[in-house]
Amino acid sequence: MFTPTEIQAAQDCVYASLRPTPQFEWPLLSEALGAKVWVKHENHQPVGAFKVRGGLTYFDALMKREVNLPGVIAATRGNHGQSIAFAAGKVKVPATIVVPHGNSREKNAAMRALGADLIEHGSEFQEAKEHATELAKQRGLHFVPSYHRDLLLGVMTYWIEFFEAVQPDVTYVPIGMGSGFCAAAAARVHTGVKTKLIGVVSAHATAYMDSFKARKLLEAPVSTQIADGMACRVPDQAALDVIVREAHDVIAVTDDEVKAAMRLLFTATHNVAEGAGAASLAAATQQKDQWRGKTVGTTLCGGNVDAAVFAKVLAG
Repeated sequence: MFTPTEIQAAQDCVYASLRPTPQFEWPLLSEALGAKVWVKHENHQPVGAFKVRGGLTYFDALMKREVNLPGVIAATRGNHGQSIAFAAGKVKVPATIVVPHGNSREKNAAMRALGADLIEHGSEFQEAKEHATELAKQRGLHFVPSYHRDLLLGVMTYWIEFFEAVQPDVTYVPIGMGSGFCAAAAARVHTGVKTKLIGVVSAHATAYMDSFKARKLLEAPVSTQIADGMACRVPDQAALDVIVREAHDVIAVTDDEVKAAMRLLFTATHNVAEGAGAASLAAATQQKDQWRGKTVGTTLCGGNVDAAVFAKVLAG
């Protein structure tokens, strides 16, 4: 829970660097799903994803706590790392980002362009995270987690924008490490909307769905080839607690369903979505029979997909 003062401070911080993003009801999407489908366009951010908001509020709080900060380090599959590099650059703090081998080339290039020192380690996010944690101890760097209260405050600003503009019957929220969903839950409380929140995981990375159903933290293997932003093997307990309390349900979408949603988003809106960015629409499409004639909220939360990957997706 956040106080009105905290929320206003977060909005002031975010809007000092960014503008609110649009939300549109796209006729072809509504026609395809038989419902009034709204899309929140966080792909229109300077780094192409919603996480940049959290980076700004995290660093705003960090710089008030830390004096003579030597640098920060984080682990990522891409968008969290871009957020950290973007925010660190604004306050002129060196940023080191650890990614797994085989990570998106274009996300890696974007992080380097934002000034980050990039390190490749491990075959998946969890291994990169463990290495980043160890490097933080060795080098005396501040480790920036993927889930933290100060990140949520920034992410929450995009859901407040959405819920103040639209009052959906249901909203589908992708789950990576949990900041997007938990921020949506906080924004729902703040705005008073009655929308049901349904979390979305990859069918090839089901840790949060399994944990939600079991009501306890469970690990699950990761094999998704398209939704790298949802490639979580080990959930965050604090995020899981919120999801268990606030989610109407948590469902899974396959890589094929995500690819189909990427194609639909492009043909219906001419917006480019990365895998995780299309997961919300993929879930809404999967459950379209349950919400016919209703108002459905979705989020295009990221558009950072490599050109070669997107070309193959569009080719079917």
